[in-house]
Parts: sequence; C-alpha cells; structure tokens
Amino acid sequence: MAVLVGVVVLVMILAQVWTEVLWFDQLGFVDVLKVEWGTQAILFVVGFALMAVGVGASMRYAYRSRPIYAPSTPEQAGLDQYREAIEPLRRLVMIIGPAVLGLFAGGAAAQQWSTVQLWLHAVHVGQKDPQYGIDVSFYMFTLPGLRFVVSLLMAVAVLSAIAALATHYLYGGLRVGGSAAQGPRTTRSARIHLAVVGALLMVLIGVNYWLDRYSVLMRSGDKFEGASYTDVSAVIPSKAILAGVAVFVAALFVITAVRGNWRLPTIGIALMVASAVAVGGIYPAVVQRFKVDPNQQDAEAPYIQRNIDATRQAFGIADVKVANYDAKVTAVAGALRSDAETTASIRLLDPQIVSPSFKQLQQNKAYYNFTDSLAVDRYTVNSASRDTVIAVRELDLAGLNVDQRNWVNDHTVYTHGFGVVAAYGNTTAVGGQPEFWEGGIPSAGEMGKYEERIYFSPKSPDYSIIGAPGGSANWELDYPDDASGGQVNTTFPTSRTSAGPSIGNPFNQLLYALKFGSEQIVFSNRVTNDSQILYDRDPRTRVGKVAPYLTLDGRVYPAVVDGRVVWIVDGYTTSDGYPYAASRSLEAATTDSVTQTSTTIAALAPKNVNYIRNSVKATVDAYDGSVKLYAWDTTDPVLKAWNSIFPTSLRPVSEISSQLMSHIRYPEDLFKVQRNLLTQYHVTTAPDFFSGGDFWANPADPSAEDQALPQPPYYLTLKMPDQTAAAFSLTSTFIPGGTNQRNVLTGFLAADAEAGSTAGKPAAEYGTLRLLELPRNSTVPGPGQVKNNFDADATVSSTLNLLTQQSSRVVRGNLLTLPVGGGLLYVQPVYVQSSTGTKFPLLQRVLVAFGDHIGFAPTLSLALDQVFGGDAGAVAGDAGVVPPTGTGATPAPTPTATPTPTATPTTTPTPATTANPDAQAALTTALANAKQALLDGQAALAANDFAAYGEAQKRLDAAIGAAIAAEQALGK
Repeated sequence: MAVLVGVVVLVMILAQVWTEVLWFDQLGFVDVLKVEWGTQAILFVVGFALMAVGVGASMRYAYRSRPIYAPSTPEQAGLDQYREAIEPLRRLVMIIGPAVLGLFAGGAAAQQWSTVQLWLHAVHVGQKDPQYGIDVSFYMFTLPGLRFVVSLLMAVAVLSAIAALATHYLYGGLRVGGSAAQGPRTTRSARIHLAVVGALLMVLIGVNYWLDRYSVLMRSGDKFEGASYTDVSAVIPSKAILAGVAVFVAALFVITAVRGNWRLPTIGIALMVASAVAVGGIYPAVVQRFKVDPNQQDAEAPYIQRNIDATRQAFGIADVKVANYDAKVTAVAGALRSDAETTASIRLLDPQIVSPSFKQLQQNKAYYNFTDSLAVDRYTVNSASRDTVIAVRELDLAGLNVDQRNWVNDHTVYTHGFGVVAAYGNTTAVGGQPEFWEGGIPSAGEMGKYEERIYFSPKSPDYSIIGAPGGSANWELDYPDDASGGQVNTTFPTSRTSAGPSIGNPFNQLLYALKFGSEQIVFSNRVTNDSQILYDRDPRTRVGKVAPYLTLDGRVYPAVVDGRVVWIVDGYTTSDGYPYAASRSLEAATTDSVTQTSTTIAALAPKNVNYIRNSVKATVDAYDGSVKLYAWDTTDPVLKAWNSIFPTSLRPVSEISSQLMSHIRYPEDLFKVQRNLLTQYHVTTAPDFFSGGDFWANPADPSAEDQALPQPPYYLTLKMPDQTAAAFSLTSTFIPGGTNQRNVLTGFLAADAEAGSTAGKPAAEYGTLRLLELPRNSTVPGPGQVKNNFDADATVSSTLNLLTQQSSRVVRGNLLTLPVGGGLLYVQPVYVQSSTGTKFPLLQRVLVAFGDHIGFAPTLSLALDQVFGGDAGAVAGDAGVVPPTGTGATPAPTPTATPTPTATPTTTPTPATTANPDAQAALTTALANAKQALLDGQAALAANDFAAYGEAQKRLDAAIGAAIAAEQALGK
C-alpha cells in the first residue's frame, strides 16, 4: 500500500515538474530551468542545513550537557512535570522542530536565487558612488548578497540561542529564580554554550551595522532619496560606532565563556542599547534639529545634487534634450504650413474605443474576438509610412453556444485564431467607420502574404491538442468559408514544426491528463503519436517563464514580420540598489486611465525600483510559439550579469531583421516611469529642487470617466521643433504640480519611438527624449482646460446634446496634444454609438483647439480650417473624406465662457415658454428629425446597408444645422 501511495505521489509531482521540463525543452530554454531550479535547490539545502543543523545541534548539546541531577529548587520542581511530559517525544521534537525551521529557512533562501546569482556574476558598472567612491556594482550586486547571508545567519543564531535557552532552562542548566547564594545560575557547559552563541550573534549584529553604512545611500528621506547631511555627518559614523560596540560585546561574551562572569556581557549589552539610543538616535536628531533645519537648503544642497544626478542617470533621463518653447495661443491662417507632415498624420482612431467597431465589421464569427485595447504601429502602405491601428483576430471559446462546448471542440477543433485586421489611423471610411487596409478571412489587403493562423495569443484557450497522422482527416477548424460548405479544416504539421511538447506516448499523456484534470487526453482517439499540446500561450507568460529576470511591459502588441505574425514584448531589468537614486513604485508610476479600465493592458508589478532599463526586446511567434530574446541595451550592467548566468538565452541585436526593426517602438511603461520622474527631475539644480516651486504633474485624463486617473501617453507621428522630419513618437504633457493645480501646460515630452528599418542596427535617434518647457507665465490651456472649453462652447454643446438621443451615446476619444503652428494643438475625435442593442462607435465629429480657438466639424480638415481662419495651411489625413451635407460648411463657432442654454434633446419643448414660437417649432421639428435620422442610421448599419446609412447621415447633419439655427434665433 505504501508503495502504491508513493507511486501516486511521484506521478502527481511529475505531472507538475516533468511537464515544465518538457515545455522548456521544446522552446530551447531548458538551461534556464536548470539554472533556476538548480540554484534554488542548492540554496534550499544550504538554508535547511544551516537552520536545522544549527538549531538541532544547539538543542542536542544543551540536552547532553544537562546536569545529572537537577537542582532541588521550587523552580526545578515545577519543571519536573514538563520534563516528564516531553520525555517520550523528546527525540522526535529534537528532529522535527529543527527540520520544520529548516524547511522555512530553506524556502526563504531558495527565493533569493536571483540575488545570489547576480552576486556571483557581478559586473563592473563604471559609475562610483559619491560618498565612498565605490563602484555602483557593489550596491547593485554585492550588497544584497551580503545582506542575505548576514540575515540568514542572524536568524540561525537567534533561533539557536532561543533553543539553547529553552533546553538549558528545562533540564536544569539555567536557573532564573532564586538567590545568588544558591550557587551559579548556569552550569559551566551552559555558560560556554550560551556565551559562544551570544558572541556569534553580536558579531553578526556588528556586521549588519557595518553594512548599514552603505545601505544608508539608498534610504528615503522627506525631500529626496540617499544619504542626507545628517546621514553623512551623524548616522554613518554612528553605525560604525555601533558596529565596534557590537564586536566589543562579542569579546565580552568570549571572556564570559572562559572566566564565567555574566556581569561583563550584561554591562556590554546595556552599553550597546544605550549607544543605540544615544549615538544612533539622539545624536542624529540633535544634528538635524540644530545644525540642518535652520540651514537646510544650504546644508542639503550637495546631497540633493547627488540625488538629482544619480536619478537622472539611473532612469535614463540624463540626456533629455530640453528646449524652451514659447507657445503661441493665437491661431492665424496658414499656421500649419510648416507642419504639413505632422498634420497629415494626426490619428483619429482611438485604439481604446474602436475595438467594438473592429468586432462588428471584422469579427466574422462569434468564436473570434479582438482585445478591448488595440495597438498603434506604423506600416508601409503604397510606399508611404502610415500610422495604423492593428488587431489580431483571436480565438474566443466564450463566443460558442453552450451546445457547442465539449472537450473535442474546445481542445481539438477550435485551436487557433485567424489573421490580423489593420486600419489607417488618420482617416475613416463611410459613416465614420475605420478605413481598413487589411482584413477579411482569408486576409486581403496591402499586407501581403503571411501565415494567418494564430495559435498563440493573450486570449488563447488554456490548452489545445494539435497534429494528426498523415492521411487522416483534418479536424481543426481553420476558417469559415461558404465555398467549402461552411468551413475549411486544417491540421497543424507537427511532423515539420514543433509548437508544443509531444504527447505521443502514454506516459506524457498521463502526466498532462493529471496536469489539466482531463482524462480525455488519455482516452481520446484524437490524441495520437503525432500530437502536440499547446499551453501557456499568452506571450507575456511565455517570455516571463524563459526570462524570469525581466519585468515585462504591460502591453504586448502584434506585428506582421517576415511573413509571420509575432507578438513583441518589452522587457526591463531593474534594481533597487542604485545609490542616491530616487525610488519609484512601478505600479503607481504606470497606472493610468487605460490600465484601470482595460482587461488586457496592465500596470507593472507593485515593486519599488531606483534603476530601470529596457534591456530586452522579445518576440513570440503567433504560429509556433517560439520565443526570441534580443539583448537590446548591451551597456546595461544588469543584463550583462544575467547574460553570464544564462549565456545561451539572448540573441544579439544584429540578428534583428529589417522588418522586425521597423516595428520595434519605445515602450510605454518605461516612458510612464520617466515622465513621472521628470515632473520633479526636470529641475537640475539643488536650490530649485529644494524649493519645489517648479515641480510639475502628469495631467488627469479628461476623456476618462474617472478623471482622477493620469492621462496615458500616446503614439503619434510628429515633428518636434528641432527635428527635420516627422517621426513616430510617444508623447505626454505636464501641468503645474501642487494641491491647487492650474490646468495650464508647462511641458511637452516626446520620445523618438522610431527604431528605423536597418537590419541589426537601431536608428541613432531612437529613444531620444525631447522636452519642451513652456514659459513660467504660460497661459496655454492644459487638457483639463481644453475639455472645459469644449464643454462650454455653445455650438459644441448643442450638437453633442443633439447627438445624445435616447438611442445613442456620444463617446469622446483620446485628447491628443501636438506642438505645431508655433503652439500646442489639441485634437479629440468624437464618436457616436447606439446605447442599446448592437453598439459600436463611429467617428462623427472632430474637436480641435489652439489656445482658446475651437473647431468642431465632421472632419479634422474642416475643423482645422475653422480654427485657423479658414485655411490651416496643411491638410489632415481625412482631407479626402467627403462630409455629409449639413454642418460641413458651417462657419467657425465663437467660443463662449458659458454654454448657451439648449433644449433637452429627448424632451419636446413647450411653445408657450418662448417669445418666438416659429423658432421654437423649428427647433422641435429639427430635434425630432435628428432623433429619427440617428435611429435610421443605426438600423441601416445593423443591416449593412451603407447607402441607407449615408442618406441617414445627410438627414442628421441637416437636422443638426436646422436645430443650431433655431437655437440662435431663440437667443436673439
């Protein structure tokens, strides 16, 4: 029976362990698993041995050195009952107790495998800390390792001392009560034992104090991180003094072991406590209160400067190109003439909003789906680089009917998604739909031929079984097709391509059946000798497993590269050991309105770091799941260390193809962390930093329902003032900091996100950060003010109210900011969607602002002309889109301080309430016509009748124009 139980337990363990080995081996990263598990195993054994042997030896020695006869005292008499009770279990307690503690210690030690590996493979950084002149590698690699060892040994010493005290006390080697006349309170053996353990503990405490001297350089203060004046003048010397006192007390314990007098170590411990209070607490407080506080700015200036320099270096913001930008607020005709390329590329499709439109127009079948947040990339279409909103048509089993859900369908028939869908970012098609340049099943458009089957994606099923013997029928659904009787089937060619571990033998089938709790894997006829099993199919999961040392960006985006769909993942190396650098919570710095509302885009993990680099670019093939890791930042010391730990994992940048290079972009989460730091660290002088008067903030997203969340950064093609041509960039804005924020613009940040298209060589300008600083007295509206101006404008308010009928809902897109025309231009797309039934947004209007000038029209080109005196000087990407007749030629609306009162669009006004009954009747009729046009338009779209939809749009625009005219007549 015991043998049977052992076999069952072994098989259950193998179902989790051996399947991992098979998964890593299939990907070619089994060496990563060997190093990780091997290091963890060694550390577990070391931690277990140190704790179990230390505590066990302490207990055994205390027991064996017990006095033959316990002293005849009331205290010992009271302990007799405990000795008698524990005696039958004594051997077991002395084995199980240390073993349990050893398990905890071994588990804790195993978790430090990365710390130990970095310590063993530390590399020279080339930067020295400003306090001790030691290379920064000591703080990033060596110090954490030393801290780990000292902490582990201190835990062993403390628990060994507790075990020794308890055992000696229980068996008479240590007496607590009674008088000195009754003899020594410890036996000679107990005295030597406890004194030696105490001496070891004091030495370790001394070492810990000594290491504190270096850790002070990473401490957080009230105004900045790193050692302050008080730390350098008082805390660091006090740590050295306390370390010396601890070693002195250790010597007193050694004397006690030899001479037998506990008075000396007792006095030593009291001295140590007093020193910790006086030297470690009171003295630094006195220095801070009487030396620093009255002269804090001057006293702290050198240390603040250290913090500024270290932070800018550690977070890659030391080389930001800063330029003063005296932004204009007056719009003049032709102002955009020198920014024609930027104007033509302004993105109108909001990737956070248009996913439902992609689903309705390109989903094809219910078992396909798109993520709620689409990706922005750039592709060459008809020999021109175009900003593109792209999505992968993923498999979504939740779209199947209940009667279609069974094991065979879920795991052997519906195995993969199919193709990508791409739309121009800067224009739309009829009725405000996305203008797709790639779509359909099979895929058709400008992308060219590529492998369309998507076996690996963020929303793939938990596992699928692929492959079949040659000559057998195909049973995987490939794609729907009317000409083939409803669908085309396929079989993954497992004989030529490996996409997952083989389950062609009964043993592997049994292990995976246990792993997934599916006995069908063993008994199904569809599991054959040619079968492979696909699991852990999310690209982030795959990269995270083969590169456990990376922090992965919250967004994974697809690209069609060299005939394959690949997922691109940005990986970061981080550290919390860069001296004097500011510390940031990655979760807090990367949380914004998108991460809080999206189901697919997440903020980074909640850990604090003071160093970060985008050191790795990873790709996951959507067809076969293969993972490639490219060493992007070869100067990063952390990556160099990991590369020596896993020498076969990383590929050089020279292996990146031209097509892949053209889709690599500057990562969002790194940019978010950097913009968060630049709210303070754009200030580069200590006095100004101390005052904090020029600190900024990242503005809240005015388009979000929760307007307390930061605005996300946006990918745009634009030309900064010092650039000769527009480039694909990642952008963000700044407003004044403080509790009473004025929502005016203080800065504009753009990262050059264009990696170029040269194989193996990133563009020289890639990653360049450009910061435009506006004058301190700037009145350029910030995003919040612009939203307020939009809401307050009478024409905008009236039109949006008309569009917001009972059956429809207005959705405002991302509010984009662009430095053009000598100022800052704001562009916001406005979508309308049904509020019930089939709902998907269609672009109906575009809001534009430059200073206090507002444009509002069916197309961006018309809105720009409204703002810039009838001629913007450049054309937008939607210049060729013919607006419906109605409001397209309306004159530029005049911004107003407060909205003009408007009739509620869902309520018929009463003519008796106005002095102009004709105008009131015209308004009522126009509102009714607008409502009917919206209903007709939604019905036409649902029926795919685009001719009827276009006619309804014309009637809607005519009704809106009539309503606006009627309102103006009522206001006279």
